[in-house]
Amino acid sequence: MDILEKAGSLLSSYNFDLWDIFFENTETKIISLENSKIDQFTCCSLSGIGIKGVKDFNIFYNCTDEVKEKKVLNAVRNIKNNFLTSGKKKTKNYIRRIIPPDVNKIKIPHNKIKTDKKIELLKEMDNFVRKISHNIKQVKLTISEKIQEVKILNDTGNYVKDRRIYTTFIIFIMAGKGNSIETGYSVISGACGYELLKQNNLKEKSRETAEAALRLLDINEKITGEMPAVISAEAGGTLIHEAIGHSLEADLVQKNLSEYKGKIGQVVASPLITVIDDATIPGKRGSYSFDDEGIKAKKTILIENGILKNYLYDRVTAFRDGKVSTGNGRRESFFHIPIPRMSNIYIKPGKGKEADLIKDTKNGIYIKKMGGGQVNTVTGEFIFEIKEGFKIENGKIVKPVRDATLLGKGQDILKNIDAVCDDLGFESGTCGKDGQGVPVSDAQPTLRIPKILIGSK
Repeated sequence: MDILEKAGSLLSSYNFDLWDIFFENTETKIISLENSKIDQFTCCSLSGIGIKGVKDFNIFYNCTDEVKEKKVLNAVRNIKNNFLTSGKKKTKNYIRRIIPPDVNKIKIPHNKIKTDKKIELLKEMDNFVRKISHNIKQVKLTISEKIQEVKILNDTGNYVKDRRIYTTFIIFIMAGKGNSIETGYSVISGACGYELLKQNNLKEKSRETAEAALRLLDINEKITGEMPAVISAEAGGTLIHEAIGHSLEADLVQKNLSEYKGKIGQVVASPLITVIDDATIPGKRGSYSFDDEGIKAKKTILIENGILKNYLYDRVTAFRDGKVSTGNGRRESFFHIPIPRMSNIYIKPGKGKEADLIKDTKNGIYIKKMGGGQVNTVTGEFIFEIKEGFKIENGKIVKPVRDATLLGKGQDILKNIDAVCDDLGFESGTCGKDGQGVPVSDAQPTLRIPKILIGSK
């Protein structure tokens, strides 16, 4: 028996309704180039075990960064001592099942590319960006690598082992002209190796990021009021992630912090809208073979043709609702308790082309890239910054606008969408909730909201 199995045998002898043990060993490397010089070169590691027991919906959690048998078994005993029901043991035997990972296949591991080649790539991209315009004042490029080795054992007998590899390329550009300063920011990231950089045109992405910042230097046009909005697939799924996705996480629903509570089976969106969370898409940043409770990853239909079908569950929230976990129990590290989180959430593509949709929109705004925002999950009300927006006049994109914001209510917007195109654009990032950050992706096709309020900062 290894340490996890010994701890599992001890946990199974206590009267818990659910339990799991999570081991991780994480190695992270970050290389940043700023002002044409290596600004950061850091390597760090994290290792430890988290142990969770659940009794009568109460969660008892303990963790240790000393992966030694005595420390781990003591951590298990401390959990038992904390909940002390009758003090009697109730043996719950389980049959161990080892399930191999099957989602993310790594083609080019991090160690196949030498460090000097990575630095050379950063310098090459820095030189390329600076030649685009003399108005580019600052360039910061970052390569981030993360390898997370996990082992998870739970009371069902699932014993899973996985090696999660993440690769990220971050582009930050500052442009200046006179007294004006603008920035451009882009992230390319996935649960994959260095094939990520081969699959994406870094020069094209860097040029787009630079041009977005440069364009803002000469824009004075503002736009406000209620109008049609065409949101490009290129904007990614920020809107669906923030304005709708969090409200479909079961813990918020159970705490009465979601506008979707009690609406399973009801119409909550346009019949054109199907919303899916899918952790099984190979290589996407939010993909995994198993969640952090040892449950196999799934594709979950949340909204189908406008009808609410499901919430996102971890094991505890599923237990409370008499449901089965959707495989969305996620945690930042062994220090944290797993909670329901999105993985890769997206709106399913429809029919039609973006160009035709723009032609069909007489006047309004075309949103190419979203910025940050705020959402009230109880009411669904949101406000988002529009990082790149353009005016639509007579079915044509005519001029960029600045300082625009998108204001609305999640469910109202979903119900009013009247066109969904056949494209799909992904954005990657780190989602924060309850003090924890986890890797995610979100996506949407180009779509049109026939009337939404556009404000100005």
